[in-house]
Amino acid sequence: MILRRASLPTEGELVVGTVTKVFDYGSYLVLDEYNNLQAYLPWSEVASKWVTNIKSVIKEKQKIIVKVIRVDQRKNSVDVSLKKVNDDERKKKLLAWKKAQKADKILEIVAKKLGKTEKQAYEEVGWKLEDKFGDIMKGLENAIKDNGKTLEELQVPEVWVKPLLEEVSKHIEEKKFKVTKTVVFRAFGEKGIDDIKNAFIKSIEEVPKEYQVKIYTIGAPRYRIDVLGEDVKKAEVEAERIIKNLKTITYNNEHFEFKVLIK
Repeated sequence: MILRRASLPTEGELVVGTVTKVFDYGSYLVLDEYNNLQAYLPWSEVASKWVTNIKSVIKEKQKIIVKVIRVDQRKNSVDVSLKKVNDDERKKKLLAWKKAQKADKILEIVAKKLGKTEKQAYEEVGWKLEDKFGDIMKGLENAIKDNGKTLEELQVPEVWVKPLLEEVSKHIEEKKFKVTKTVVFRAFGEKGIDDIKNAFIKSIEEVPKEYQVKIYTIGAPRYRIDVLGEDVKKAEVEAERIIKNLKTITYNNEHFEFKVLIK
């Protein structure tokens, strides 16, 4: 369960709620991020246009994104609005909610392995990452990239570091950008195929290991060169490096014919 340090949300905050009861003058929902705190959604805050039946807009057990419009700390009560949430806000909050759920799952799994409570997971790891990066998942992703340096800088207890990195790596899909070049490449003579293969191998020798290079035949003499990397601009640089190397290999060599079809 996602834990917040505050027991109540703040006015203007976007929150995720699950509708528990719908009646003529509004509905009740529980706030998923605030320990299932009950909130009230007045009928007047359901939709910007008039509706004759509130159940045509919301239903029980439905998850909705709402905006907090009133907080009574003395009574521990919250009023929310559905109509004050625009599409862009809804999409961003939903994305943030999914990331928070993923981070919560990771913390829960590692906490169980270490014999710790979920609250300890948030106190010793989660909230420290949230303070620095804005959300916990972003902090965990950064920790993977710098091999745990982030966790050490935030003084996360050492017992968490290794199991956290191992677990996070199972849940993160690295986004790869692909740059494609299409070329015509011929080699004349009995060993033409081998010569082309060797030329391709030599052309990619200088490409750093963090980039993945795939070369396909799309019907000889045409070939496709794909370079995959986390940074599209840097992947483009490496693709151009390969093309430059191939041009160098084939320049003034009557044994080869080479040209780029798509730059």
